[in-house]
Amino acid sequence: MNSDLSKKDQAAVHQLPSYSGLTLPQVLLRQAENLGSGRTAIREKAFGIWNTFDWQQYLEYTRNTALGLKSFGLKRGSNIALILDNIPEWLFSELGSQSLGAVTINLFTSAVAGEILGGINRSDATHVIVQDQEQVDKLLENREQISGVEKVVYVDPTGMRNYQENSWLASFEQLLEAGEKLDREQPRLFEEELWRGKAEETALMIMTSGTTGVPKMVMLSHENLADMSEKWLQSSPVGVGDNWISISPPAWIVDQMWGVGVTLFGGLTMNFPENNETIVEDFREVGPSIIISSSRFWEDLASKIRVKITDTGPVKRWFYNMAQKTGRAVLQYEEKHEKLPFSLEVMKWISEKTVYRPLLDRIGCLGFKAAYTGGHPISPEVIRFFRMNGLNLKQCYGMTEAGGIFQVQPDGEVKPETVGKTLPGTEIKITEDQEVLVSGKSIFKGYYKNPEATAEAIVDGWFLTGDAGYLDDDGHLVILGRKQDIMRTREGEPFSPDFIETRLKFSPYIKEAVIWGEGHPYLSAFINIDFENVGVWAEERKIPYTTYLDLSRQSDVEKLIAEEVNEVNKSLPQPMQLAKIMLLYKLLDADDEELTRTGKVRRKFVAKRYRDLVEALYSDKTELEVKGQVNYRDGTIGTIESTVRILPLL
Repeated sequence: MNSDLSKKDQAAVHQLPSYSGLTLPQVLLRQAENLGSGRTAIREKAFGIWNTFDWQQYLEYTRNTALGLKSFGLKRGSNIALILDNIPEWLFSELGSQSLGAVTINLFTSAVAGEILGGINRSDATHVIVQDQEQVDKLLENREQISGVEKVVYVDPTGMRNYQENSWLASFEQLLEAGEKLDREQPRLFEEELWRGKAEETALMIMTSGTTGVPKMVMLSHENLADMSEKWLQSSPVGVGDNWISISPPAWIVDQMWGVGVTLFGGLTMNFPENNETIVEDFREVGPSIIISSSRFWEDLASKIRVKITDTGPVKRWFYNMAQKTGRAVLQYEEKHEKLPFSLEVMKWISEKTVYRPLLDRIGCLGFKAAYTGGHPISPEVIRFFRMNGLNLKQCYGMTEAGGIFQVQPDGEVKPETVGKTLPGTEIKITEDQEVLVSGKSIFKGYYKNPEATAEAIVDGWFLTGDAGYLDDDGHLVILGRKQDIMRTREGEPFSPDFIETRLKFSPYIKEAVIWGEGHPYLSAFINIDFENVGVWAEERKIPYTTYLDLSRQSDVEKLIAEEVNEVNKSLPQPMQLAKIMLLYKLLDADDEELTRTGKVRRKFVAKRYRDLVEALYSDKTELEVKGQVNYRDGTIGTIESTVRILPLL
């Protein structure tokens, strides 16, 4: 489905200046006029079949959604909450709301009721559009705690038959019908409302990750997203007719930056896969040019590949190991910008034919021109793993407050330890205490109803990222970690927990790691095993287990993880090496507030919740009786009782 760009299409990309000064819905109108019904704007897979919307249909659905919301009472300047999965209705709802001058805020569908209610109330949302019955139930069961919401619209009608008498609710189909009716009655209304919008107005709000406290609401304007979109279109090998596949939650800046920004300004096709299980197959069918996903996505994929390889026969494993040896040698030459010896060129060609291309095809990544990882630090070994298997994976860096990702590794200059160079039109500088500052037209307008935090975050036009870093000799930015997370041992040795944690998570058997050691004589860690991969490992060795807790307590598993950590220790400077670890009795979970919805560890919260376990790591104890609570998604609370062991390392 991927297409090469014609000269006409390439010219369309450079029409961006004509879109400056326009709101996102105004750009949609212009793209519908330019690209019309001859090009696919949105593609959605359902029941194994790809359904398409051209640019005219995209505009039509957006118009009907906007007018339907107007008939439901949505007013200019009000806020609307969207709790939706990656589906076309998300785009129709977002751009439709913005057509009326409303501000959208996307919330995670995976969030528990308390988080949802907090987001709705703090954003002063007057209307809410949700995915399905599950989300409706979260609202109905806590309706008395919701202030100001006039109407709730649900997209998926499955299971909603018994809710039809509730006047607070309406289906998305009813919303569209109301919009069509209003359009017949007032055919000029939509465009009149549309052209009242100004590019400098707030388009949407996005919650920060909330790793250190209550998430703040970042206000981004239409021109913020326009500026970021233009930067990416100038810097990326994409244009009209190319494909973007939407796999990140709409509540994350990446799918806002690309799904609402770059695809709209560049005339790309937005693709929605059927579900998480079909993503690899959908990659193959769609042929997206570029993918940006979280570090956890690439860590999990690398782990699955490495575990699968161990299950293959000896001949395949031999070819694979030879290809890995070749790939690592090629990377060493490329990182030094040296020409490959002829013998290595031959081995590379053979490896591509026998290993790299079949492997990339198997995981659906064969057609990628470039792949990026962002949102959280990643081990350089994960980058190298994919690059030596033929995938052009690069690390990038950005912030929600900066409108998205502004720091990217250029082709031909990839350095796995860095996050590359700034996109055009963006400036960065490093303060004396190593904090990274960024400036540009994509910097956010401020935090909603929090002028004090805004004043602290933006100083003289520079956004203070809170991250520590430095520029290397080639002008590449190296991120050390959150400035406030840089710690020191009792002897004063500095260390970055992120630096160590990302390297531990390259192991296919380690899902999550949390490093401790501030003010202590040595470093230690909580470890979450990867239940799936360790489970396979245990089954191959006929080690019986039932649950995650049971598996994590097996002595053979403890030995396995200790060996993995010891391997990482060998690559770390002595002050950063771990002396003790503990296999945590449960997975850290966003529902338990231990992780953010984007998968980042809430370190302070974890330290407080597991204070006794942290203290045990710095005592003479070898094991500890624990009793913990687990919050289930239905609101019930469970209890876990267990014994955790403290494992000394070599």
